[in-house]
Amino acid sequence: MPSPSHPTDGPFARRRLPLLGWILCAFSATVSAEPVTVARVESPGKVLRVSLQLDGGTPSYRVDRFGETVVDSSKLGFQLRDGRLDRDLAVVGQQSRSVDETWEQPWGERRLTRNHFNEVVVQLAERGGAKRRIDVVFRVYDDGLGFRYHFPEQPGMREAIIDDELTEFAIAPTSTAWWIPAGEPIHYEYLYRRTPLDQVPLAHTPMTLRSRDGLHIAIHEAALVDYAGMWLRRTEGQHLRAQLSPSAEGWKVRRSLPFDTPWRTLQISDTAGGLVESSLILNLNEPNVLGDVSWVKPSKYLGVWWSMHLDEESWATGPRHAATTAKTKRVIDFAARHGFRGVLVEGWNPGWNGDWVGNGYAFDFTRPTADFDIEALSAYGAKKGVHLIGHHETGCAIEHYEDQLGAALDLYARLGVDSFKSGYVCDDGQVDRRNPAGGPLWREWHDGQFMARHHLKVVQEAAKRHIAVNPHEPIKDTGLRRTYPNWITREGARGMEYNAWGQPPNPPEHEVNLVFTRMLSGPLDYTPGILSLKGRGGQAIRSTLARQLALYVTLYSPIQMAADLPEHYEQHREAFRFIEDVAVDWDDTRVLNGEVGDYVTIVRKDRHSRDWFLGSITDEHGRVLPVSLGFLEPGVRYRAEIYRDGDGADFRSNPFAFVRETREVTSADAWVLNLAPGGGQAIRFTPL
Repeated sequence: MPSPSHPTDGPFARRRLPLLGWILCAFSATVSAEPVTVARVESPGKVLRVSLQLDGGTPSYRVDRFGETVVDSSKLGFQLRDGRLDRDLAVVGQQSRSVDETWEQPWGERRLTRNHFNEVVVQLAERGGAKRRIDVVFRVYDDGLGFRYHFPEQPGMREAIIDDELTEFAIAPTSTAWWIPAGEPIHYEYLYRRTPLDQVPLAHTPMTLRSRDGLHIAIHEAALVDYAGMWLRRTEGQHLRAQLSPSAEGWKVRRSLPFDTPWRTLQISDTAGGLVESSLILNLNEPNVLGDVSWVKPSKYLGVWWSMHLDEESWATGPRHAATTAKTKRVIDFAARHGFRGVLVEGWNPGWNGDWVGNGYAFDFTRPTADFDIEALSAYGAKKGVHLIGHHETGCAIEHYEDQLGAALDLYARLGVDSFKSGYVCDDGQVDRRNPAGGPLWREWHDGQFMARHHLKVVQEAAKRHIAVNPHEPIKDTGLRRTYPNWITREGARGMEYNAWGQPPNPPEHEVNLVFTRMLSGPLDYTPGILSLKGRGGQAIRSTLARQLALYVTLYSPIQMAADLPEHYEQHREAFRFIEDVAVDWDDTRVLNGEVGDYVTIVRKDRHSRDWFLGSITDEHGRVLPVSLGFLEPGVRYRAEIYRDGDGADFRSNPFAFVRETREVTSADAWVLNLAPGGGQAIRFTPL
């Protein structure tokens, strides 16, 4: 007998199936409905189009280039401590604007930078529950885009505690990736790996991609301020998701409202060189807030440095101590004779004895060791036009360093030390932080919110005293040098010291990879110019002599070190001449050719003369690279001083084969660069 609650006849039975069908149809329509485009913005030249979509209240974005999808539908949002903020959202407002302006860098790869974009700001609010609000900002250029979130002031929400971002990058074209791992002990100091994108597990940015059709894409971030650095975690296929650097407190970011997140950036180009020439990262940062920064001096420097990496001398005091008054005077003398403005000295202060790695509590930044007369050396250098470059190795004892920071910078300011190098040597995830409740120390990551705050504090305190900062083992560059021009360069890569240690030395492709990966974020203090081509125990560096010169043009930094020992420069006087002459501050920069990991040729125009400089490097394979000299001023004859690989040069068997020669050329001339395996070529073009 049928249950009374499930009648099979009567008025209800006659309406039951149509009602059920209506419910099923409505459900089907909900789950199968296409995302609704709620905003769209094109780049000024209509190269790129970005669409913001809502799918049942979940926001996503899509990027098309000339009508072809580059980034497929990719979700946006947050995992907050009090629940997800990526669902049941609706548009409550929208604004658009266009900007076309040109601004001048006080120093940089080029003097004038065009900032030309279209922008849309979309306000989103939850339709139920807490009714939280969030804005999404898209700023679109012809060569890429940036997008970020804005948390506005709003009732019932004074701060945001972010457990992670839900931002995605669903890369559409099948691509190869060049990347280094994130979440590993030595932060950014890895050789770049080349794999299919669908084999990348967890990577740092910038990460560079090349599609099967030759489209180049670089994923990074801009304006990383008081926030955790972004890693990229592959979820499936070619889908990447932002993963924020961890914090000892459990959450990734904690901020009071209102605030902006960093920009998530995509640089997009038909060529690898187009990525290098892009100004996207700088343009997405705020203008200079320091005012007159003529006290920031791009220059070249020597150092009491390489001998310690060779294990010929020591940072620690004793009979092998490198940072002595007598030795530093000799290096200052050499710098003065050859036109170098600075001399870096490491190991000048107490704290280097014993095991200081990840244990920097013995460092004193306000006084020298007994055998280093910093007062006398500063005065001695000043008479010769040479400035001491300071050094602060923290050993990752961050607050111990901050306790002394003001006094340490006051000492430098008084002595005319107008730039310094800092260091943060410890395993990533092992940066010391005091526990506010007492007890065991907390451990932080080099690119977490805690360290983002620390690095900016150092830069701001240094700026008050007109001092420039060059951090090693740093947080990654995100273009903040535009806002704080005293943040002049940094490390953040597997540098030249690995060639001293020989574990193993950097392969020739490494420096080519750096141009198209790490250096998309900003300047690199790679410390080139090892003309001895030898590391510890005579270990061969994988480079020809000419290649070491070309690195001064291909690896940009506004301060460049001549890293080798003075006696080695005396032994290679012809090659050393290029290091003496090469500029460091540029009016213009152009990439003449290049492929990621294979080769690159870059020309730069000196900001303070009419000279151009060319640098070209290759991987382990020799190259014949035709180039046009059309970058030169038309109708002007130039003397080309050429520093090239000699006949039979090869980084493995004949690295010192080297020729210096001169020719007269004009902009109408074609040129052929012959690069040896592991080799390079450097040229100075001077108007006659």
